[in-house]
Amino acid sequence: MAAAPDLVILNGKLVTFDPARPRAEALAVKHGTITAVGATGEIRGLAGSATRVFDAQGATVLPGFIDSHVHLFGGSVELDYLNLYGVEGHDALTEAVRAEAARSDDRVVFAVMAAYDILGPGRQTTRQDLDRVLPDRPFAMFAPDHHTIWANTKALELGGILHGGETDAGSEIVIAPDGTATGELREPGAYKPVLRHTRHGGRDMEGLVTGTDPVPAPGPADRARDKAAIARGLAHCASHGITGLHNMDGNFYTAELLTELEAEGKLLCRTEVPFHLKSFDPLDRLEEAEEMRRRFSGDWIWTNRVKMFMDGVVESRTALMLRPYPGTTHVGDPVFGADHFTEACVRIDAMGLQIATHAIGDLAIRRTLDGYEAARRANGVRDSRHRVEHIEVLHPDDLPRFAALGVVASIQPGHAPRGRIFPAHGLDEVLHPEQIPMAFAWQSIRQTGARVCFSTDWPVIQVDVMDSVKAAAAPLELPAPWTDQRQDLMDTLRSYTCDNAWVEFAEDRKGRLRDGFLADIAVMDHDLEAMDPEALDTARAALTVAGGRITWEA
Repeated sequence: MAAAPDLVILNGKLVTFDPARPRAEALAVKHGTITAVGATGEIRGLAGSATRVFDAQGATVLPGFIDSHVHLFGGSVELDYLNLYGVEGHDALTEAVRAEAARSDDRVVFAVMAAYDILGPGRQTTRQDLDRVLPDRPFAMFAPDHHTIWANTKALELGGILHGGETDAGSEIVIAPDGTATGELREPGAYKPVLRHTRHGGRDMEGLVTGTDPVPAPGPADRARDKAAIARGLAHCASHGITGLHNMDGNFYTAELLTELEAEGKLLCRTEVPFHLKSFDPLDRLEEAEEMRRRFSGDWIWTNRVKMFMDGVVESRTALMLRPYPGTTHVGDPVFGADHFTEACVRIDAMGLQIATHAIGDLAIRRTLDGYEAARRANGVRDSRHRVEHIEVLHPDDLPRFAALGVVASIQPGHAPRGRIFPAHGLDEVLHPEQIPMAFAWQSIRQTGARVCFSTDWPVIQVDVMDSVKAAAAPLELPAPWTDQRQDLMDTLRSYTCDNAWVEFAEDRKGRLRDGFLADIAVMDHDLEAMDPEALDTARAALTVAGGRITWEA
């Protein structure tokens, strides 16, 4: 007689994404694997005296969510920072920051989620503004997109950049007419001197800023502190039904910490850590990517991808555009030169590694697609599943190229003005009217037959899955020239589960509720299909199972 399962989930509305059995009521789990899917009566009969029985009570059960674009280390650390989301005006900012300063002994009082117009519409934040907010201690704050930091005078002095300094391509310490820094630090190459003095010494951002390990090497106390932060972040992700993460920055240090967490039984989400190639890196550094792939190749932590940045973001006018921003002669700031990027793509593709490239502006997206196309010409067509991350402003001529080249559109619905998280008017001043119809064009891309995957870009927005599901399936209706890009609920859930398993080359064992697949499961507290779309963000995970282990229970 077959051994009884470890866990059965009964009375659910199972969305399996298995073409052979798209709907079911219950499933059984044994030794980390789904062993049966079927009717409640059938599955109940398999349970033994030691089987954990969970009643889904008619709620949706689906494969565990895979957030395919996160910054795990940074997001984890930021759970404990002052969050300025929704704070507006000098008085409210001052009150929040001084309260934080009173309870914090950090060298730099640090805050996150500061709106670009936190001091008022059209108002540029300066170091003098922040000196008035907190005059006696270093203070700095991150924009939500993590492409800009604003710092007061003491923070700039601490970082040694009050009078400017050298930066990487695409980064800028904005300088006032008097030769001193205004306080606005655009992109990692500009703000890394300030991050060095934050709570974790900038180690949480090292995989993004440099792509290399922290220098000097962290000692035991710092490693323990960093690992504890990541463990808290993993638990936070699991509480939202997440069983898998695709990290978008990486180094050996992050992968080593995750490996230690796995050994301790604290790695609650399967996590891919990429090799991050910076524009200033010699291409011979790609040997490290091969070493990462060799060292990290398990079911719970692995490397199979190289991440690059092509540009910045629209809000700070660092996204790379085909034409100048309205009222300016500025087209944005390229991070990689076109030829350098293409050479990198050819090399990486020849190694059999996947590529993921941050590309937001229409010229950045075009150059990224050009690089992927050049790799196909040089190395031959293969099932590469190369990705373009964000795709916020797309030129119509490039729309069909995703499907034609087999390129994955990696999109964050919550980033869009229609996504209900950031202000709906946020991009009005930085886009031309003719660019708007193809801005955040999720459905237009999907209709070409290209594969679309969804994610959050945590901590740019919160990792709360259902907020992004609502952003896709029930977006704000914006006036013309904005177009309707509403997503079908099933398409949205597929792009958060089985399509994200596919994009990591794991479609044969993950992303479906199917006999023999890994037991990565999310049980929701509502029947999602029966909900008013406007209320989707109120649904939460009731139970999260990763590898057959319960990682969250409400």
